[in-house]
Amino acid sequence: MRQSDPLPAAMRLLRPRLPRVLAAIALGVLSLGSALALAGTSAWLITRAWQMPPVLDLSVAVVAVRTFAISRGVLHYCERLATHDTALRAAGSARAQIYQRLANGPAATAVRLHSGELVARVGSDVDELADVLVRAVVPIGVAAVLALAATATVAAISVPAGAVLALCLLIAGVVAPWLAGRAATTQEEIARQHHSERDVSAMTALEHAPELRVAGVLPDVIAESQRRQRDWTDALDAAARPAALAEAMPTAAIGVSVLGAVVAGIALAPMVAPTTLAVLMLLPLSAFEAMTPLPAAAVQLARSRISARRLLDLAPTDRTADASRPSAHSIEGRLTADMRSGYTAAHSHQVSLDLEPGSRLAVTGASGSGKTTLLMTLAGLLAPLRGRVLLDGTELSGFNDSELHSTVSFFAEDAHIFGTTVRDNLLVARGDCPDDELLAALDAVGLGAWFASLPDGLSTVLTGGAQAVSAGQRRRLLLARAVISRAKVVLLDEPTEHLDAMDGERVLRDLLAPDSRLMARHRTVLVATHHVPNDFRCPELRIG
Repeated sequence: MRQSDPLPAAMRLLRPRLPRVLAAIALGVLSLGSALALAGTSAWLITRAWQMPPVLDLSVAVVAVRTFAISRGVLHYCERLATHDTALRAAGSARAQIYQRLANGPAATAVRLHSGELVARVGSDVDELADVLVRAVVPIGVAAVLALAATATVAAISVPAGAVLALCLLIAGVVAPWLAGRAATTQEEIARQHHSERDVSAMTALEHAPELRVAGVLPDVIAESQRRQRDWTDALDAAARPAALAEAMPTAAIGVSVLGAVVAGIALAPMVAPTTLAVLMLLPLSAFEAMTPLPAAAVQLARSRISARRLLDLAPTDRTADASRPSAHSIEGRLTADMRSGYTAAHSHQVSLDLEPGSRLAVTGASGSGKTTLLMTLAGLLAPLRGRVLLDGTELSGFNDSELHSTVSFFAEDAHIFGTTVRDNLLVARGDCPDDELLAALDAVGLGAWFASLPDGLSTVLTGGAQAVSAGQRRRLLLARAVISRAKVVLLDEPTEHLDAMDGERVLRDLLAPDSRLMARHRTVLVATHHVPNDFRCPELRIG
């Protein structure tokens, strides 16, 4: 493998147990070895029976044929059990590590991807990576052992026939898989991209069906998902063509090896027994049985390599805290920026700001103007296109993630409401917050009456998550998280959306006022909103 091959690094995600892998290979060798022995024994038995010896001379061979025929199926079943057990355990290990790395790693890793893309990577990409054990590693190991055994057996009878068999096995087991893997790589990359785009379209339709239906574009989104599905299957078909061509090569190699055995047998006929000649003719047929999965194994290696690269991009090595980096206790919370924010240069904005601790700033603009992108960039969730963002004079990249996000917190308008208790939904912002502070926060954001109606108070389970509350209650519940957090810089994305005009204006005034009862005076507050009240004076940054 090349030095840049991502598979070795990704195998650390799978953590396959070597004894289990070796046991699966051993069972595979015994299974196909039984087939090889069955072919040789059957050839000997048929030829010896033609000579009409006493029946007792054939009894051992008859029992051996039955034994090899039965053991082949039993051992193959055991090999499947061992291989799939190894692969499923490895896939579970990989998913657990990816979830852990996403939870503890840089938030920007997950933020930059659509939920459909995340599902594709954690789902199908992990399966493809684990399949490398079932469809590549074990078949390659079995084929290597049996190729050596078959070649040695045939060479013991006829060296020329053994040489022809070795050459044909090399073509069927190395050249054909190499061609299949190389031809499939490009098409597999394209197919995988279509697969991800299909998942993105499907997840968009599932997550935002009501809004899309109201806007009249839901059929278009569903049609886009179907088109991506067709593109995906077309790309997979294109990727399968060179693999199918490569899989035909072992068949040709079998024919050549049998012809070589026939030629060698004709030369040996005067010198060896007929039973030996029969074994020489039939052994090559069974020897190639272990080679037939290898083109598919090469294609699987190509697919798993692509999946490995995507998974390593999703779950990079965890960053560790550096003692030389600023401590959260010494951070005052002065946020400055001179940068261009956005996803592309064509849709970006130059932003310059300098916010002392306790500052208030309204970021205004129309929907889609880039307010959310700006807040995510200031929070360190997205990298600026150009320039830099500083916290107390240090670039955001100079802080480890736990320090940064405990100081600068972004509260998204579509943050998740979990299907658990009200208490747990609030504690995601601050795990050690006592109940009296939780109650005070709920009352401060206007959820006092709603809370009083709950049957079990803070222990009330919000069955269905966000579906258990109205849009306005959901927005206030998310705002309560921001209230109880200890972040010194609070970035709020549309906190008053879905509130009625009077309540929304009242909450907005409170958030942006220096003497806010929601946010302490020392906390810096940035609020992304469509507009601020006309009679309310506060610093404003217009986007778009």
